[in-house]
Amino acid sequence: MTRLSELAPEYIRAIAPYQPGKPISDLAREMGLDPSRIVKLASNENPLGASPKAYEAMQQALEEIARYPDGNSFALRDAICEKFALKPAQLVFGNGSNDILELAARAFLTPGSAAVYSQHAFAVYALATQAVGAIGVTVPARDYGHDLDAMRAAITPQTRMVFIANPNNPTGTMLEKAALLDFLRSVPPSTLVVLDEAYDEYMPAAAKSESFTWLNEFDNLIISRTFSKAYGLAGLRIGYGAASPDVADMMNRVRQPFNVNSVAQAAAVASLADDNFVEQSYALNQAGMLQLTEAFERLGLAYIPSFGNFVSVRLDNAADVYRRLLESGVIVRPVANYEMPDYLRVSVGLFSENARFLEVLEQILKND
Repeated sequence: MTRLSELAPEYIRAIAPYQPGKPISDLAREMGLDPSRIVKLASNENPLGASPKAYEAMQQALEEIARYPDGNSFALRDAICEKFALKPAQLVFGNGSNDILELAARAFLTPGSAAVYSQHAFAVYALATQAVGAIGVTVPARDYGHDLDAMRAAITPQTRMVFIANPNNPTGTMLEKAALLDFLRSVPPSTLVVLDEAYDEYMPAAAKSESFTWLNEFDNLIISRTFSKAYGLAGLRIGYGAASPDVADMMNRVRQPFNVNSVAQAAAVASLADDNFVEQSYALNQAGMLQLTEAFERLGLAYIPSFGNFVSVRLDNAADVYRRLLESGVIVRPVANYEMPDYLRVSVGLFSENARFLEVLEQILKND
């Protein structure tokens, strides 16, 4: 008898589903722990929550919750255009920036075409590529980051798309502006470059790529941004892409109607207007990163210098340390599926959350 799963294409059956960070509720059930005492530093969320302006906007949006959302995200489109000097026809909105990555793959990749991405880069690049039957080409990393020269050499006539994360998740590595610009100028115009900037707000101002201005020069550039990180709207799932009008048009053709809900749209508009909250989030992240890395150095632990709101630390028997952290009510992220079995990725939390993680980690290391 034929199994119904066999009706799906082989490239779908071969997909290993994305594994998110463990929710607090799951750990509380599994370990019999008090959820209020669990510290979650696994999913790169903003420990400050969301902007007070966003909470106010969400409350107001609930009054119209029985209505379908604006399918064109007009108010949000207008706010982004004003803030970043973009044109309405350049924008695509998604259910998180993951949706933008999926839309790019669905619009432009086909079975037999190829997409290039780096080793240790965000898992969704490979998943989005495989889901449309395209060929994924993984380029070995250089010092846990993107090797742009090797990625350029991997481009062939079959290559439709290149995925680049800056900063990269889960390693936190950053590419210099000049190197990125040189890469874009070297890529064939028929090859799309998806520049994933989910953590852009956590980068120092001098290091930011100024990528939106590059859209004037590169019709083959797609920029992906999110409100899930510095803006603290991860639970609302809202992101956006910016590209040339022709590219954005194709992505919008495969976008689901009403893929961004009305509460998320209202919160995002309000968040864009609260620069002070983003500055607070950046400052907290800088302080928390220093708190974590100074402790790692004191404990003799190697780590990958990071420009995101997380840091990957090297540990002997990382899987066992992860398990023991869970038993103590501390959730971090194992990254063995990124070919980094000796590392754990730790999101930057509040001072007290970072301190709790470091306290438990030090106790585990002392007991080994």
